Amino acid sequence: MSRINHFLYGFIPGILLPILFLWIYLNRFYPTDSVFFEILKQLFPSVMMGKLLLLSIMPNLVGVFIFYKQDNFKLGIGMMLGALPYLVAAMIMM
Repeated sequence: MSRINHFLYGFIPGILLPILFLWIYLNRFYPTDSVFFEILKQLFPSVMMGKLLLLSIMPNLVGVFIFYKQDNFKLGIGMMLGALPYLVAAMIMM
């Protein structure tokens, strides 16, 4: 397991996982037939987008917890730093 304990192996999924989770969440629970980018254009200047960004980093936090419990600290740090831009953007929007 120590062969995959690298920062980039956690950072790349840490950047992509919130986007994937946001896409799944909006396609599943948003009550319209619009395309993903159209929904983001509708939600962008509102507080709701900030709340959705906070919701989208939850899978990253679960990943950080799992990696820290397995003593893969570099993977956990990569996941945490991957979620940081979404966290900052959510705080600015709120």
